[in-house]
Amino acid sequence: QVQLVESGGGLVQAGGSLRLSCAASGSTFSINASGWYRQAPGKQRELVAAISSGGITNYADSVKGRFTISRDNAKNTVYLQMNSLKPEDTAVYYCAAGSSDRVLRTTPDYWGQGTQVTVSS
Repeated sequence: QVQLVESGGGLVQAGGSLRLSCAASGSTFSINASGWYRQAPGKQRELVAAISSGGITNYADSVKGRFTISRDNAKNTVYLQMNSLKPEDTAVYYCAAGSSDRVLRTTPDYWGQGTQVTVSS
């Protein structure tokens, strides 16, 4: 089993920045892909950024150029640096992990508890 614990959400003005962290513990050797989903009120959960164990990254078009996903393997932690935040980025952000990129994008093996990000205009 793997436990994911997120931190770093909060309230920020439009144009500001936040950094989310996701610390993994347990059987982390089973994780080959990690990412961040978000879910805004009344909308479906969407994958906004993903990173493979080899460091390959992918982003949703809506966040490309503004968000950066990274990982620190020594700390078993994945980060999401969010810059130039917009009110439409307001959502609950969830860390997720899976045994492969396909699993991450379909039915992640593990989820964090979620952290609220609110961007005011």
